[in-house]
Amino acid sequence: MKNRSNYSALQWKIYLRIILFAFIALLIVALISYLADFRFANWFVAFLQNTFEMEFHIAQRIYMRIIRNNIDYLIYATFGVAFIILSRFLLLKFAKYFNEISDGLDVLVEDRGDTIRLSPEMAFMEQKLTTIKKTLEKREREVKSAEQRKNELVMYLAHDIKTPLTSVIGYLSLLNEISDMPLEQKQKYIQITLDKANRLEGLVDEFFEISRYSFQSDSLIKESIDLYYLLVQMIDEFYPLLSSKGKEAILNVPEDFIIYGNPEKLARVFNNILRNAIAYSTDNSPIKITATAINKIDETVLIAFSNEGNIPKEKLTAIFDKFYRLDSARSSDTGGTGLGLAIAKEIIASHGGKIYADSDGKYTTFTVELPNLLK
Repeated sequence: MKNRSNYSALQWKIYLRIILFAFIALLIVALISYLADFRFANWFVAFLQNTFEMEFHIAQRIYMRIIRNNIDYLIYATFGVAFIILSRFLLLKFAKYFNEISDGLDVLVEDRGDTIRLSPEMAFMEQKLTTIKKTLEKREREVKSAEQRKNELVMYLAHDIKTPLTSVIGYLSLLNEISDMPLEQKQKYIQITLDKANRLEGLVDEFFEISRYSFQSDSLIKESIDLYYLLVQMIDEFYPLLSSKGKEAILNVPEDFIIYGNPEKLARVFNNILRNAIAYSTDNSPIKITATAINKIDETVLIAFSNEGNIPKEKLTAIFDKFYRLDSARSSDTGGTGLGLAIAKEIIASHGGKIYADSDGKYTTFTVELPNLLK
């Protein structure tokens, strides 16, 4: 029904033209019929007499030979000529439509910025071509964006790996060149080298992780997860880091709160959010973790991490971009790679959910929304 309504304007235009051509054909038939009428015969004979000074019987004989005796042929010939002329006009109109569509396709193929314009009765086709044009432009932007992200990945990979790698090579060179280095100093250099090597390994792992999420879609193995137990374990792991800054994580989650998803991936999401909250929250302040079930029909879960510390509103969306760091002064040596929240966003999206951040000027809250995961 929708397609029929789209073509209705064009159909009516064609119908009206056919009716017009049929009316013209009727006029031609009427005209030919008039040629056979005796009144036309009298007029034709009189015309010959007056114009060419012919005698009556000669003019009458000419009428009979030229018109009366050939009336059938005249009708056929007139219809033929009329049909050719009317068909020509109809085909010219159709050719106009095809030319307009061809011009619109040229705009698409040549990737011109011109606006596609068709006749009013072809508005449905104009809309479809415009939609295709916008889709192609969107895909081109996505391709360029993907290419830019790939270039950024290579650039950041080279930059962030170079620093710890340079340190590793430097300290190993010192250890190799100075054979009689004091044991205490040697142990210090070995420890620094090990730390840098571990940092380098972590960077490589993170880059591989974000590349995997960016360029392929893994099928998630989901299972029931005890959210309370998962978060308790995570808080215990972060206890040394929390206590060193006078912070604590306050968990407000029911003990029997069960969600459905990939435990390893979701644990990484919560880990990244909590790590970010510790890094950018005020010292000696609590980090509150809550979980609630909303919309019982659709079974949606909200898991929120709230901490004291403001994030400017213009940065609330950017923080989920790859390689974005809130504090530009932090290097990959002292801060993260800027991939943690980007990876979290990819994981939650693969679960069919979303992650977002809000800030009221004093407190910042990261919320994970997981639809259809509550058991």
